[in-house]
Amino acid sequence: MIDRRTLITTGAALAGAMAAPRAFAAPPKGFLWGTAGAAYQIEGGNVASDLWAMEHVKPTLFPTLSGDADDVYNRVDADIAMAASFGFNTHRLSIEWSRIEPERGQISLAALAYYRRVLETCRKHGLAPVVTYNHYTTPRWFAAGGGFMTQDGIAPFVAYCDLVTRHMGDLMAVATTFNEPNINALLSWGPDMRRSAQGLPAFRQAIAAALGAPNWASPITSDPHVQQPIMIEAHARAYDAIKTASGGRIPVGITLALNDDQPFNGDMSGVLRKRSEVLTPWLSAPGDMVGVQNYTRSLVGPDSNMPDPPGTEITQMGYAYAPEALEAVIRMVATQTKRPIYVTENGIGTEDDARRVAFIQRAVQGVLHCVADGLDVRGYIHWSLLDNWEWTQGFGPKFGLVSVDRQTFARTPKPSASYLGKIAKTGRVA
Repeated sequence: MIDRRTLITTGAALAGAMAAPRAFAAPPKGFLWGTAGAAYQIEGGNVASDLWAMEHVKPTLFPTLSGDADDVYNRVDADIAMAASFGFNTHRLSIEWSRIEPERGQISLAALAYYRRVLETCRKHGLAPVVTYNHYTTPRWFAAGGGFMTQDGIAPFVAYCDLVTRHMGDLMAVATTFNEPNINALLSWGPDMRRSAQGLPAFRQAIAAALGAPNWASPITSDPHVQQPIMIEAHARAYDAIKTASGGRIPVGITLALNDDQPFNGDMSGVLRKRSEVLTPWLSAPGDMVGVQNYTRSLVGPDSNMPDPPGTEITQMGYAYAPEALEAVIRMVATQTKRPIYVTENGIGTEDDARRVAFIQRAVQGVLHCVADGLDVRGYIHWSLLDNWEWTQGFGPKFGLVSVDRQTFARTPKPSASYLGKIAKTGRVA
């Protein structure tokens, strides 16, 4: 049930609160501390995915190919052991649908066994698996059939969620159907994205022609106004399927991309309108939890985001450096729902690991402020464990606590890995 009260939290008000001495509370027992990764961005070789096809069509949105990515598919056991060695007690991962069902109705038992082994390895090392069934990418055949731009896309997704749950649901700690299904709606508020979106119809036509698939619809390039209600229904039906297949044991929800939206010139109309498009529809859908994913704040005008002021520190992703945004977003979501909140992604793309440490420190302080104030926050999962392939930005942005040599795939932990690991072990921010 959604709490319809509206709490207007401006950046200035939050800054004032942060300036005063704040109480800290130890995280509750069972609080999850960990890192995350998405299958397509780290595994490598997901050749049956819609994204693989989109990378290789001309013209393409992806100037750098994902290729072998971080070769996690062949190194996952060591990577999980490494994550546990830092002191974490959870790991968030996604399952690549195109590995499970490379052609419609053709189920790969080997892929099911692989992902089950991944979850077993997490459990062996004391990491509670937080599993995302769909992290942006879908099988090529699914996109060719119209994806989530048609009601016909719902049943295949629900069947996939049911299949995966029956094979490995006993190992899951928390499950989310979709990763950031609101991302297209969120990005549509950015002026740069609106300009870029003008070229999407030509790109969709090019890939449809190249693949002989006139109905091609990949979720990441589809019209959110058409796609979002269909995905909400797909989530609702998948929620029921996962709960049934797991005997109700697994908490199931969604993760949402959310910025700390601050009113430009004090005008809240744009913030409220944006929230009604990006957040409210998803909180109306069924769920046992909400995954908050935050990286920055936005200055919001009546109908679009506004430019950052001169002198704003900008990350490799073009985001304003705003670690306190996480606390503001948690508090805003807590006014809109009574569901438990997990921070399922938070981090920074930067080559300067000292800035990452500072970002983690300030962001986690905000999480603990929320805990101290009685908000039902149950975990902080950092994006990401490894530097990875970051979609249209290729391997440029560095989000990882661990660097990856692009030639040898050698892993090198950064100081931030030990820093966050110490927080996880002690429940305190140094």
